[in-house]
Amino acid sequence: MPELIQNPIAESLIAYLYLSMSIILDARSPSEYQQAHIPGALNLPLLDDEHRKIIGTLYKQAGREAAVLKGFDLVGPKFGDLVRQARAMTAEREITVYCWRGGMRSGILSWVLGLAGFNVTLLKGGYKAYRTRVLEILQQPRKVVIVGGKTGSGKTELLEGLLAKGEQVIDLEALVNHKGSAFGALGQPPQPTVEQFENELARLWETMDPNRILWLENESRSIGKVKVNDAVYELMRTAPVIEVNVSVTRRKKRILEDYGTFSKPELEECTSRLKKRLGGLRLQEALNALEENRMSDWLDVLLQYYDKTYGHGNDLRSLGSIHTIDWPDDVSPANIAAAFIERAAQL
Repeated sequence: MPELIQNPIAESLIAYLYLSMSIILDARSPSEYQQAHIPGALNLPLLDDEHRKIIGTLYKQAGREAAVLKGFDLVGPKFGDLVRQARAMTAEREITVYCWRGGMRSGILSWVLGLAGFNVTLLKGGYKAYRTRVLEILQQPRKVVIVGGKTGSGKTELLEGLLAKGEQVIDLEALVNHKGSAFGALGQPPQPTVEQFENELARLWETMDPNRILWLENESRSIGKVKVNDAVYELMRTAPVIEVNVSVTRRKKRILEDYGTFSKPELEECTSRLKKRLGGLRLQEALNALEENRMSDWLDVLLQYYDKTYGHGNDLRSLGSIHTIDWPDDVSPANIAAAFIERAAQL
């Protein structure tokens, strides 16, 4: 019989799954897995989406017994394929299996794979219990310090510098595949769902030492289409900010290095998304500059908007919570990171 992991509410389930050498198999349907799953888990669905719909409808119309029998009719012929797929996924024999609530689907898959020679751990409570634990973890406080700075200031470089010095860093923009502006999706893979983002964030959040500083970049509530968890966002908004001050010339240079390689139609489309915020006249000014390859003028229009928006966000923070460090053009990210660490120790 497969082993049951104890109730994840009472244990550090996320850390267990993160550190476990076991391969994790998700027995839910492909659409459930696509919506969100335990990070690193592989999908080995007992029922595909169509069969799951059939079973669900039959359960409502004729009851559990009829649905279970139909399920065996659909799944029974697939047992051999399930074993072959599992063997193709991993040469290891240690696996963990889960479904929505740790019930029938994961139980059947565990039984089949156990008979085929796998050592199976069945996740008690399934994905539902895992999600409960995720949301609990994201409620846990951390000593957050925010890396602030206007658009193009090099905050990502700064985070990398802090990480290189052994600091605790979570790059939220990297987790959501978006750089946090109207242009942030350019060159990025598709964004995860909010639920999957929370799963990935909780995996990192739990590994962060609560007695040490955790560095996060200053972000809006939503990064692209992904909303930041309420508890985490509230922590970010009340945390102290160390803001890097960079010359406009250098900011424009960095922005052009990041986005200047994209086609004019792509930049025009992203610029047009700011119509409501820029207003028709300013938007047309920006588009004209872009069409005429006056990239500096185009950026001047955009930065007026982004700087104003950034300033408004700072105005909503507590008085005295923002601390500024100048970043001269001849100073490396590593040296600025060291300055940030020193300033944070004084807060």
